[in-house]
Parts: sequence; structure tokens; C-alpha cells
Amino acid sequence: MNLDAAAIEAAFLAACHAEIDTLKPGNVHRFAPGHGMTADTFLDAAAAAAPAIARPGATVGTRILEATEASFAAVGLNANLGILLLCATLAAAAERTGIDAGDADPLAALRGRVGKVLAGLDAADARQAFEAIALASPGGLGTRPDNDVRTAPTIGLVEAMALAPKADLVARQYVDGFHEVFEVGLPAYDSPSCPPRDDLGTGPALCVYLAFASRFPDGHIVRKFGPDRAENCRRRFAIFSNALKDLSNPQERVAAAAAFDAELKAEGLNPGTSADLTVATLFAKKLAEALAG
Repeated sequence: MNLDAAAIEAAFLAACHAEIDTLKPGNVHRFAPGHGMTADTFLDAAAAAAPAIARPGATVGTRILEATEASFAAVGLNANLGILLLCATLAAAAERTGIDAGDADPLAALRGRVGKVLAGLDAADARQAFEAIALASPGGLGTRPDNDVRTAPTIGLVEAMALAPKADLVARQYVDGFHEVFEVGLPAYDSPSCPPRDDLGTGPALCVYLAFASRFPDGHIVRKFGPDRAENCRRRFAIFSNALKDLSNPQERVAAAAAFDAELKAEGLNPGTSADLTVATLFAKKLAEALAG
């Protein structure tokens, strides 16, 4: 079974909506704006990007560039570059999984196809991805003496992503076959402790976000504030995540999350990479559910 464009677009939009519907401390969500953006910024960006992400037969590079252009035209800023870099590959994989409904494990089939899509990426994909990155101009983007995003690349997209700093978890997905999405994000999504929905929004989305934010120094924070500040933030997320598990009263949970959210935003700390990986994980889950029929 292969997914058509309508199913892929629906899965992408559902993932984006579930993520923005969840109170993710430090990041933008429906409960509170932040960093000069609101929930509508991300919803509008997602709606604009969705057709390009799901475009039938498009290469990964084409999906990334056209989705970024559409998103930027809709909201006038970089709202979802990391999301698009990740979801373009997942969408291309879901379009050509080659499994029958109810047959093989759809997540395993999707993961296997992701590996094949990554293996087929070339310099053309890298060129279009570089154009998208240069357009979005993410905070803290540096320069390189060779294969800089502002110049035409001479290597494939996977090789280009391998040049990114280790803390760039979005780039790492290209190098390690989306290992963290499948081995960190999806197990967190399926955790028995995550309710389908509670007063903080979508339970699995919050569990995934906290899994990434408490385990990895956030790449967005590393670029803006350096590795020490990012590691400190990671530790704070680990403490918060453990404390949240001990709160059963919904009002107390919301109050604790809202307080941590305000604290991080007052310091200008936005775990944007953790949010990007959250959307990618939700997208992978929803694609697998669609493949299961």
C-alpha cells in the first residue's frame, strides 16, 4: 500500500495541529505565544506547506524548497524549516512503502523505506535544501569554507547534513536513518503514561517533546546561546519532566507547565529542535496508521 497525496497531507496537518495544541514549555502553542510568534503563525505555515510536502512524485529537495517558499510567503518568517526538512523525507517514504494494508508492521516498512529514500538523495536535493535553509535563515546559522548553504553544494544531501554540528538533531536524522524519531520519539509516543488527551493538550505530543528536550541539548538553543546553556536547559527539562509525572491534579499540571513555559520564554530559550522532532514523530505515527488501513 502506498499513500496518496491527500492521505500524506492530512497526516502532516494532523501532526502539526497536535503539536501546536500541546503546552510545550518554551515553545509556541495554543496556550501562549512566544518569541514573536503565535499558534496561528505555525498553523498558517503548516497549511501553506502541506501541498508541497505531499506533492506526488516530488523529490525530497523539491518538497523542502517548495514547502519552505510557501510557508515563508504565508507568514513572512522561518516558522517550520526543521519540520519541513524532516517531513519531506517521511512523506517521500510513505508515498512508496510498497506494503499491503494490515500486512507488515507499517512503522517498520516506513523506516525501511526512509533508508532507501535517504540513500537516493543527491546534489540536486542538497542544492534545493540549501536554498530553503538560506531563505529561512534560521537563528545562529553560521558559515562554512566549503559546501556552505549559501553556495551550490558539490555533495549529496546526506553528506551535507553530516557536516552539521553533532548537536543538530535535525541533520542527524539524515545521517542515522531517522534513528531518534523511531527509537526515542515513537517509544515516548506509545508510553502507557501518556493519555490521548488531557488539560495540557495532546498527551503523546507532550511526552515526545519532553523525551527530546530532556535527553538532548536542543540544537536551536545551541546555535543561539552555546552548548553550556543548552545543556543547562536540558537538565531543567529532565527535572521538570520527572516532577510532572508526580502531579495528578490537572490544574497543578497546567500551572507547573505554564510556569516553566513563562520562565523559559522570559530567558529567550526556545527548544525549537525538540518541537521539530516532535512533529516528525507525530507525522511518522500518523503515516503508519494510514498505511495500516
